[in-house]
Amino acid sequence: MFTQSGFALVAALLAVTAYCGAPLWISFVAIALSGCVRAFNMSTRQSLLPLLVPIDRFQNAVTWNSAIFQCAAIGGPVLAGGLIALTHSTWIVFALSTALCAGFAIAATQLRPRETVKATGGFTLRAMFAGAAHIRKEKVILGAILLDLLAVLFGGATALLPIFATDILHTDAVGLGILKASTAVGALIIAGFLAVRPTLRPAGPLLLWSVVGFGVCMILFGISHSFWISVALLMASGAVDNVSVVIRHVLVQTRTPDQLRGRVTAVNGIFIECSNELGGFESGLVAAWIGPVWSVISGGIGTLAVTGVIAWCLPALRKLDRLIDEVKPIQDPLAMNATSESSKNQASDSASS
Repeated sequence: MFTQSGFALVAALLAVTAYCGAPLWISFVAIALSGCVRAFNMSTRQSLLPLLVPIDRFQNAVTWNSAIFQCAAIGGPVLAGGLIALTHSTWIVFALSTALCAGFAIAATQLRPRETVKATGGFTLRAMFAGAAHIRKEKVILGAILLDLLAVLFGGATALLPIFATDILHTDAVGLGILKASTAVGALIIAGFLAVRPTLRPAGPLLLWSVVGFGVCMILFGISHSFWISVALLMASGAVDNVSVVIRHVLVQTRTPDQLRGRVTAVNGIFIECSNELGGFESGLVAAWIGPVWSVISGGIGTLAVTGVIAWCLPALRKLDRLIDEVKPIQDPLAMNATSESSKNQASDSASS
């Protein structure tokens, strides 16, 4: 509720800025504030889902969540562009965003998550780094997060799409828009398939092979000089990437105690954001050195290499069969402390009654 209210305030600030023609630095401040709110929103939203959905339906919920996100990723820019073209102004887009975020904030008050055991103790350095410590102990989570970080770091081609559109595929702005939307379309298609699939198994090999498929798609995309073949390859990369996204989210959320889920999700969010931004920087740097084509091809090869290394170094991930049936949260000392305190309180209540 609070993060959606924060988004509404930021969108309102941008709407006023666009309507009044305020200095550009105000927009940069608003964008920075949006990034701060987004950091809290990501951890809260992902940690809340396991508290709302039964564990036997959690994989399906993650899949639908991913599908809705992809619909927003495709439809949001289209809606914004249509409104701007229709009204010849940008403030109306931010005003609509303000209203939607405010509505979501009100709707969030109706959520009724299940009760959880809260961690005891005050703020300490150990508590602050408990999420990272849990990831380091849980080799399956560590491997899944590293796969996402390194695959996007080396294999992402999003930052170079404008160069490919103009210099290699020889298309216009419309073609660039199609290229940018292709990955989301592929992810949406596979999300619809996963939504009706009862389970993803064997989960570990499927995760590894999906990342391998992503790397192969990037290599072939770098080689391709056909626009529609490139579109198909980007769609395929979005599809296999979404498979890994669903598996990773289910693993992170189900192998983490309630008391640590927010902190683990925050660390996972840092990896995601870093991989996206550093991946774009890496792609541009290598493209300036050896050209955009070889930048993408070498990135795909790098993705295959790191996948092989992770599969070899983390046999627990390689041998993982079921996503949820074999997954049992490991209670760290903080979580165990919280659980023991809760048990003591329940025992004392029973004795007094």
